[in-house]
Amino acid sequence: MWFLGMDIGTGGTRAVVVDENGRLISGAAAEHVPFRVDHPGWAEQDPEDWWRASKDAIVDALAAAPEPKQPIAALGLTGQMHGAVMLDENGAVLRPSLIWCDTRTQPECDWLTEKIGYEKLIELTCNPALPNFTLTKLLWVKTHQPEIFAKIHHVMCPKDYVRYRLTGEFAIDVQEASGTLLLDVTHRRWSADVAEAAGIPLEWLPKVYESPEICARISEEAAGLTGLAAGTPVVAGAGDQGAGAVGMGILQPGSVSATIGTSGVVFAATASPTKDPKGRLHTFCHAVPGLWHVMGVTQSAGLSFNWLRNTFFAGQSYDALTAAAEKIPAGSQGLEWAPYLLGERTPHLDPEVRAAFTGISTTHTSAHFTRAVLEGVAYSLQDTFTLFAELSIPVSGIRLGGGGARGPLWRRIQAGIYGHAVEILTAEEGGAFGCALMAGVGAGHWANLDEACAQAIEVAERIEPNPADLSAYEAGYAHWRKLYPALKTLR
Repeated sequence: MWFLGMDIGTGGTRAVVVDENGRLISGAAAEHVPFRVDHPGWAEQDPEDWWRASKDAIVDALAAAPEPKQPIAALGLTGQMHGAVMLDENGAVLRPSLIWCDTRTQPECDWLTEKIGYEKLIELTCNPALPNFTLTKLLWVKTHQPEIFAKIHHVMCPKDYVRYRLTGEFAIDVQEASGTLLLDVTHRRWSADVAEAAGIPLEWLPKVYESPEICARISEEAAGLTGLAAGTPVVAGAGDQGAGAVGMGILQPGSVSATIGTSGVVFAATASPTKDPKGRLHTFCHAVPGLWHVMGVTQSAGLSFNWLRNTFFAGQSYDALTAAAEKIPAGSQGLEWAPYLLGERTPHLDPEVRAAFTGISTTHTSAHFTRAVLEGVAYSLQDTFTLFAELSIPVSGIRLGGGGARGPLWRRIQAGIYGHAVEILTAEEGGAFGCALMAGVGAGHWANLDEACAQAIEVAERIEPNPADLSAYEAGYAHWRKLYPALKTLR
């Protein structure tokens, strides 16, 4: 008995096959066409391209699995959150999706906040209006493309569009739905109050399920295109952060992950919906039924390192850059990076602020710039841990994921800046792996996600912070926090 997990990301789609012991059997990926940026702050992708990549990834993952092949007992989906996919009455895509990093919708955020009220909106959804959220993107279309808005019959997020193409069903999980700004997160159901205030008919929204719950089955048409058996159960899955947390075993209160992908996320499981009155943290339903989570987001985490390499060090590998940066002392001798290439979410909620290097001197080399970027990203993630302490959110252990977990230097930097030991998993397969475990729960192979993760997840290494780094980074973080107020005054 095998399970399939899929991750419809920003840059591509990955499919993985996992066996009944939670071991990875095979995997495959297919790249997406890069997202379009027609204007600063805009970001759009074609949902049909996600479907094309998903078919390819499934076919290749099944082909890569060793003999004797086992039937896929169930599958789960994850993917980039917050994107707005709009379909007409026939299920056809009306326009390219405004994806998570599209920040054009600040005027719509301001309008919605004024209409509902800041405190009331947090009471109803546990979150403030932000440009990244799905609802504000729908409001932008309503304002600027009313002819398209008038044709909408269905609204969904990216991975749920792929599920629609696989099964013909309109469905979403509570964790993903939390990032639309249309969910009553406390009660795990759509908020009729917010939908009515925004002018979004509830009938446009898909049915909401818990993450391990079966919500659809593979259609005959999709079976012919992918090699999956018609009728194979599909569980609701979760957004990328919820699924990634499951894949790392971040299930119970006190467990925390710090994941550096294109963006960076610090994710903590909570027993109840902890609300930040200032809206600086996201409070969402967890992929674990009956639990919630809080998370802080750095918009340009791995993107900062990618931008640095592509802009100034084209042709050099990440490993070569970090090897040089290892020779630079903690604190980069005063050189600092504010990673605000796309504005910032946590804790500033500011889509307009922009990135900067500061403290540059003639003594700084290219290696200093690399280390400063790695440190600046970790400082930005430390902002979330600072909020956790302020709101009494427990942190009993931190696991690292994404690109920030793969290099020894960035691991050590994070341990030093967070002031806490960090753990690395034996095989960190991310959200697709987490969704495969959800599929196993949905199929009845595991009783719950705790049981699945206990069997499937193993810690490979624990990294204690270097005492000298702790001292340097405590002072460095205090100074780094002065950057945002200064940059805010410059625009």
